[in-house]
Amino acid sequence: MSKRTSGNNVHGILLLDKRLGVSSNKALQEVRRLFNANKAGHTGSLDPLATGLLPLCFGEATKVSGLMLDDNKRYQVVIQLGVMTDTGDAEGVVIATSPVPLFSYEEIHTCLQTFTGEIEQVPPMYSALKHNGRKLYELAREGIIIERKARRIKIIDLTLLTDFEATTRIPDQLILEVFCSKGTYIRSLAEDIGHFLGCGGTVKALRRIESGQFHITQAKTIEQLTAMNEPSLYECLMNVDRPLEKLPSVYLSDQEAIAIKYGQSIHSKLELSLGSQLGSLRMYHGSDFLGLGEMQLDGKIVPKKIFNINT
Repeated sequence: MSKRTSGNNVHGILLLDKRLGVSSNKALQEVRRLFNANKAGHTGSLDPLATGLLPLCFGEATKVSGLMLDDNKRYQVVIQLGVMTDTGDAEGVVIATSPVPLFSYEEIHTCLQTFTGEIEQVPPMYSALKHNGRKLYELAREGIIIERKARRIKIIDLTLLTDFEATTRIPDQLILEVFCSKGTYIRSLAEDIGHFLGCGGTVKALRRIESGQFHITQAKTIEQLTAMNEPSLYECLMNVDRPLEKLPSVYLSDQEAIAIKYGQSIHSKLELSLGSQLGSLRMYHGSDFLGLGEMQLDGKIVPKKIFNINT
């Protein structure tokens, strides 16, 4: 996230369809300049090789970006079989090649079933994870390989999109749709699938089509945004509370809203049913979103994150 004070106080979430070949940060800065926004950040970076859905947060919306990182994601990926690279994708240097065997549909199906559900995954060296304060990809570029611990992730659904029949030779590429939990590295998944099949594999193309409740069909390209006038541009912004819609909400009186803004807890008039309303909730004063609070066992609402949208 980056911040300055000479621009506009823009608050909201914009869904960008990131184009091929640019970093997530460069894509963010391009859109930020269109708004001349003081404060901006993105949620869950995409590699330059990847395209697709990149939620951008402006102003007070950056306060929910951390929550959006926890969302499940859906990708479409093309895996090049028979090739391994040092980065796990087509941008890297080829380190090994192997003939692609004749696979049946059943063999591919068995492979995909193996990687569906909760699995252990070793993060790639070319990642932003840190070791002793340095990012792994920085070390990898220096030829330093660090042992990484496997992490528990979940592949919720893994669907084969490649069109082939069991009696024909499978192409040397697999096209998959991957629905997965946070922390999943598609490059590592591609390598693991290639290893399971005995021929190696690397990501040739990757597109994110879903992130939490948001879908690629809602996103705009930089070309579309650049062509818009200012009113149309601002119409693309979603309210900062949009990602929080699944949380219960509470509407506060004038006095309660003042107390919450000053960081004071208030006594809730909500009726608790078997603790179903305990935990995080959205707080409103009229139509104004105040922020996130927490319902406690004693019936009090404690402010946790206050939003200053009218600034």
